[in-house]
Amino acid sequence: MAIFQIEGGHRLKGEITPQGAKNEALQILCAVLLTPDEVTIENIPDIRDVNKLIEILGNLGVKVDQKGNGTYTFKSDDLDLTYLESERFKNEGGSLRGSIMIVGPLLTRFGRGYIPRPGGDKIGRRRLDTHFEGFIKLGATFRYNQKESFYGVEAPDGLKGSYMLLDQASVTGTANVIMAAVLADGITTIYNAACEPYIQQLCKMLVSMGAKINGVGSNLLIIEGVEQLSGCHHRVLPDMIEIGSWIGLAAMTRSDITIKNVSWANLGIIPETFRKLGIKLEKVNDDIHIPSQEGYEIQGYIDGSILTVADATWPGFTPDLLSIVLVVATQAKGSVLIHQKMFESRLFFVDKLIDMGAKIILCDPHRATVIGQDFESNLKATTMVSPDIRAGISLLIAALSADGTSTIHNIEQIDRGYERIDERLRSIGARITRMDS
Repeated sequence: MAIFQIEGGHRLKGEITPQGAKNEALQILCAVLLTPDEVTIENIPDIRDVNKLIEILGNLGVKVDQKGNGTYTFKSDDLDLTYLESERFKNEGGSLRGSIMIVGPLLTRFGRGYIPRPGGDKIGRRRLDTHFEGFIKLGATFRYNQKESFYGVEAPDGLKGSYMLLDQASVTGTANVIMAAVLADGITTIYNAACEPYIQQLCKMLVSMGAKINGVGSNLLIIEGVEQLSGCHHRVLPDMIEIGSWIGLAAMTRSDITIKNVSWANLGIIPETFRKLGIKLEKVNDDIHIPSQEGYEIQGYIDGSILTVADATWPGFTPDLLSIVLVVATQAKGSVLIHQKMFESRLFFVDKLIDMGAKIILCDPHRATVIGQDFESNLKATTMVSPDIRAGISLLIAALSADGTSTIHNIEQIDRGYERIDERLRSIGARITRMDS
């Protein structure tokens, strides 16, 4: 186990380039299972969760070849499906939530797909019903071994296109059903589909492979199944969650930072949400420049009521950035209500911020009121444990702004979602050291 030691209170300056999007990469990597042809993917982030999925693909028999920094080729022409029922797969697949998305491609191409109950962040209930109900609508038979926590879907006679109204606009659930539907017989209509940029990217990749998908970018997708897909070349978008993290970092440390090549067209309301907190953002070509600010003031509503920042399905505000907004608000001028609707355990890290001197009222598992201190009282260094990826980066940002030297344990959680974060932060002046605990 490793730890970060962070000497806070220093202003940063320079340029930082976001990694490839973690959530897109996990979907795109599973899509390589849909064709026996070679698929080339660029801008794959070098992070724990993605590397673990690539390892699972390799164990399944996918020929994986790293061509350069972030560029890989994949060829799924000789798979070993017996691996799916092995103890090794139960251990490896169960440690990664993104592994659930191999089921759709395997089911539609080979007639069966299995997965152990997947792991991931402990941030509340994260149901898999949307995935399996979608497969059942396409004609698959579902079974669950409760003793071994092992799921299976089978369709020996192939999948049939169908109409379905998803019970929730699940990003991974939508991705899984899309991948299953592209090789199904007939037309599949998916209503209440997630439409995040990650889903749009998956659809664009599949279309380039020969899939027929209409409605990309909306919540109504119409997919006409084809007999086979071919190889393609795809590039992963920059990670919008990391971009939002760097915006928050710049504000909290009162730093002058430029975030390079952010793909503005795919950021949605993220920039505007940070502007509501009083943070100045400048669009410079496809970069974001955050100038050094001595302070930032939260905007209230027109009637004077307190600002509420809540998560919502796209194009609403992504839940993965609510932790960042909460931390940033601790040093704003004014107050804000943070409403985390989707996960009931994601706000429980606020006790660490309260220990550092933040003024936060945890109203219930889903809501927290933050009373900003306008830098009149800086956060104080402390020792913390990272509970999940997003809380971990939020605590790291708090530590970089705090007085004194903080220690963060369980940084493997941060490594799951952020590529070489200590090296990249040191390049813009952060004083952060990785050590063995």
